[in-house]
Amino acid sequence: MPVEHVCVIGLGYVGLPTAAVLASRGIRVTGVDVNQKTVDSINDGKPHIIEPDLDMVVYGAVSTGQLSARTDPVEADAFIMAVPTPFTDDRQPDLSYLQAATEAIAPVLKKGDLVVVESTVPVGATRRVGEWLKAARPDLAFPNPDVPGDAHDVCIAHSPERVLPGRVLLELVRNDRVIGGLGDDCAACTKALYAVAVEGDMHLTTASTAELVKLSENAFRDVNIAFANELANVADPLGIDVRDVVRFANFHPRVNILNPGPGVGGHCIAVDPWFIAASAPDRTPLIQTARRVNDERPAAIAEQVASLPSVAAGGAIACLGLSYKADIDDLRESPSVHVVEELRKRVENPILVVEPHISALPDGLSELDGVTLSALAEALSRADAIVLLTDHKVFIEVPPQDIAGKDVVDTRGAWKA
Repeated sequence: MPVEHVCVIGLGYVGLPTAAVLASRGIRVTGVDVNQKTVDSINDGKPHIIEPDLDMVVYGAVSTGQLSARTDPVEADAFIMAVPTPFTDDRQPDLSYLQAATEAIAPVLKKGDLVVVESTVPVGATRRVGEWLKAARPDLAFPNPDVPGDAHDVCIAHSPERVLPGRVLLELVRNDRVIGGLGDDCAACTKALYAVAVEGDMHLTTASTAELVKLSENAFRDVNIAFANELANVADPLGIDVRDVVRFANFHPRVNILNPGPGVGGHCIAVDPWFIAASAPDRTPLIQTARRVNDERPAAIAEQVASLPSVAAGGAIACLGLSYKADIDDLRESPSVHVVEELRKRVENPILVVEPHISALPDGLSELDGVTLSALAEALSRADAIVLLTDHKVFIEVPPQDIAGKDVVDTRGAWKA
């Protein structure tokens, strides 16, 4: 049965672009979010997140009536769940948002519907969605992953996003997708839905395989970043420029080392490896070590800054950037935020934070004495030490004379030239 109406649960960094792209391809989309301000903003045609071209796509979709937002689900042909999946304080997967979303759509499900989990989840989570739905709607038959050919009324699948902030709209369309179904036909039904917008190849498999694929992609990147950051931990105390080491090493035809940074941020790479470790804590020493190396990197940066002569003399410190990636407003798990926190533990100097994509410091930083959100010009003028934490374009273009004579720690290598 063709999908004419999609209900997207969660209108964040993945859910809203997904809803907007589908709406732009002629599918009627109802977006659902628990935040009333988010709903109101979208219904005004204004996205609440920063992403290139998203404002135009959302405005167009809302203006034509293809996209609307509300706080509760409605009947639809397909449901896409793009809600947060964080981890708990002891680094165990927190599926409470996913369970709440599942229970929210249960009352409006009907025979022939499709449920797609786009949230990145630990292995077995999609199966649990089926179990939650079965408990809530015993009148409907749901797929049994142990009996792939078993008859069912509702299809359930997992199709994790594979997009990069700053390129989300482009990559939603062009990237390949891995689609894992709980039943034989579930992946195929999901492929038919995404074929409306996706130009990349779509690879069909089981739900559990698709879950581990996405986790493996991000764990792979995390391990490679950890190697680069560990090299920096070795090189910095020796007075060696680690980026020179990386550049020369990469002239080897079979070596491709990444450049180090202040750590790892974002909801995916900083979180997903722990989902694998939670499933196999005794069989993932490499993954867990990489996580610790990257988690400890902000403290190493803070130590480096605290040892600068101007900082030791009590001079003001300008920390440029809080988002975890350039030219976006996403502060989730951002190592830049952690650097400021670690720095405040070590020094009492004034800390001037510059982040052009936010209007107020996030909770945690706003509570720290002597940490203020500042304009770039003011921070560069007042500070004796400059710490580049996020390579926003506006920071890269700072004239050399504006930082001349100041102590500089460039965690991104953006000013190396």
